[in-house]
Amino acid sequence: MEEIEKLRRDIDALDGELLELINRRAAFARRIGELKAGAPVYRPEREAEIMRRVAERNPGPLPAERVVNVFREVISACRGMEAGIRVAYLGPQGTFSEQAVRRQFGEAVEAQAAASVDEVFRRCESGAADFAVVPVENSTEGAVGRSHDLLLVTPLRICAEVEVRVQQNLLSRVAGLDAVTRVYSHAQSLAQCNVWLNQNLPGVERVPLASNAEAARRAAAEEGAAAIAGEAAAAHYGLALLARSIEDDPNNTTRFVVLGNLDPAPTGRDRTSLVMSADNKPGAVHALLTPLAENGVSMTRIESRPARAMRSALWEYVFFVDLDGHQKDARVAAALDALRREAPFLKVLGSYPAASR
Repeated sequence: MEEIEKLRRDIDALDGELLELINRRAAFARRIGELKAGAPVYRPEREAEIMRRVAERNPGPLPAERVVNVFREVISACRGMEAGIRVAYLGPQGTFSEQAVRRQFGEAVEAQAAASVDEVFRRCESGAADFAVVPVENSTEGAVGRSHDLLLVTPLRICAEVEVRVQQNLLSRVAGLDAVTRVYSHAQSLAQCNVWLNQNLPGVERVPLASNAEAARRAAAEEGAAAIAGEAAAAHYGLALLARSIEDDPNNTTRFVVLGNLDPAPTGRDRTSLVMSADNKPGAVHALLTPLAENGVSMTRIESRPARAMRSALWEYVFFVDLDGHQKDARVAAALDALRREAPFLKVLGSYPAASR
């Protein structure tokens, strides 16, 4: 017991040092804010560099992810001293979109839940929110179509990305699986849990809704109803976890992008997203990809979508492409110049720090 008491006194002393250091950091951050009055408070490239440095230098025993989480909240609190940040996301509370907001910005922001992806874009475009966080793709179900359609026409630019590991759970007020009569969730979440549902709830009605949080709200209000959602929704709506991690793919991950009016500087580990069209002739798509190969630029994703917002005829498509590197990097810049000469339409959606994995 004597040794335990000594260790506790040592911890108390360290807590005092940590408190002093955190406040010293906050004072420096506040001074920087005063010196750069009028400049953006949120600098995704700067924050990404800090997080990477912390993860790389972490000696343990705490895992790097836990240490990064602590620093994220310290940065969020210091950023909040400079100015409040408003971030729109697809609500209601308890969605994976809200989890993405907290993972990227920390707790010291005003998170605004919106009823639809369209409303998330509108809030940021109108100035009602400073940033928007929207899902763009899932590792199991692929692209989120509505987000891509709006990226095509929005004046906002991608300034960051965040990946959220999607753990799906069955939530309900009922005592067991035998009492479940219907399952609510977002269509993508239902699809991500298809095998588990077939095995454990065969024949039970599946009802797609606008969000997993709305599904949790319904499950809390209706007898016999269950929802597929994250643990945050269970806590928010007072539901029990009937089954945990029911997704078919254990590595199921959703990628979100942060939209705003920022153009982050290069960090050395960046991604550039763009959308372009191709002429309706043989070899047109190959011609668009050639400048990337010639300039040694790696393409990490290509996705075709109907050109809904700019279509003048049937079967017109655009291609969403992600590249390794920043548009200010020499190789990427040269490839983009060549693409602009080749593509009938090209829009750079943004260059931003690549998400840490």
